[in-house]
Amino acid sequence: MLALASLLALAGCGHSGPKAGADGIPIEAPKTEFTIGWSIYAGWMPWPYAQESGIVKKWADKYGIKIKLVQVNDYVESVNQYTAGKLDGVVATSMDTLTIPAAGGKDTSVVILGDYSDGNDGVVLKNAHTLSDIKGRTVNLVELSVSQYLLARGLEKAGMKLSDVKLVNTGDADIVGAFAAPQIDSVVTWNPQLSEVKKAAGATLVFDSHQIPNEILDCLSVSSATLKANPALGKALAGIWYETMAVMHKDDAAGKAARAQMAHDAGTTPASYDAQLSTTHLYTTPAEATRLAKSPDLMTVTDRVRQFSFAKGLFGPAATTVDAIGIAFPGGKTLGNPANVKLRYDATYMQLAADGKL
Repeated sequence: MLALASLLALAGCGHSGPKAGADGIPIEAPKTEFTIGWSIYAGWMPWPYAQESGIVKKWADKYGIKIKLVQVNDYVESVNQYTAGKLDGVVATSMDTLTIPAAGGKDTSVVILGDYSDGNDGVVLKNAHTLSDIKGRTVNLVELSVSQYLLARGLEKAGMKLSDVKLVNTGDADIVGAFAAPQIDSVVTWNPQLSEVKKAAGATLVFDSHQIPNEILDCLSVSSATLKANPALGKALAGIWYETMAVMHKDDAAGKAARAQMAHDAGTTPASYDAQLSTTHLYTTPAEATRLAKSPDLMTVTDRVRQFSFAKGLFGPAATTVDAIGIAFPGGKTLGNPANVKLRYDATYMQLAADGKL
């Protein structure tokens, strides 16, 4: 999965910024044009398809605004551009949304819970049968990413710790080539690289994200200030997403054509894209996504992610406790410092879609 924590030095949590309202969200003037960044990943390809097919324009026109979907070739760069204010919103993992913009002091709202990795991320070993065989090995992965998080969770479930292995930071573009070397016998990666390393002689998938549902969660997030000043943006984005979900999941010519276009945009074949979708749990209906947003399960998995992120220093040098960053959930519930909320799971627009009120 295309997810990688930023290595940029962050200014820290809660630094001063524009004047905020009583809810802590910075006050911003309304506007009518918005830019959303995306990068290539199976669960995010519906966004460019929606723009190409006219679905984006349809919903933007309904609310009297303009929305432009922009591809950023490097995933981390897309999140950094959003954090810097060059984009109004971005698709990213919940972990990266927490550790890059939120940890950098940018008040961010999750508007759409899009999908979770349901097998797109995995641990692959040579000459092994179970994850317990990894003990004492050197593991190649993208450090400080969801790959390291996945490995930590797998080791925890197997009664081990990260200290039981040695990590070697390896770029996602180099993982497949590295695993081909005889001396490298343990990797953690995401699709499409995962599908390739599993083909290596003697390779066995010993743990994958299917075993930790909703923990590698993908979201569409926007600036909280922009959303507050422009609720039409949230409504349009929800309309776009759920109409696109309905189209792509049809088992007819229209559905196949939509997925084929998404595969083309991702630079892969329809068969390969469909295979990646099979290990991506898309939240295809607003009712399902809203249930997750309001479920205690979201707080539970978010707590696991924030504990890992803080332990690895991903909250920045100013954060001295895991509670430094406040994370708000529907129903007035909060993890961390309620006076410094920088990440908000906002079910408003998913709920409107579920109620047929868009």
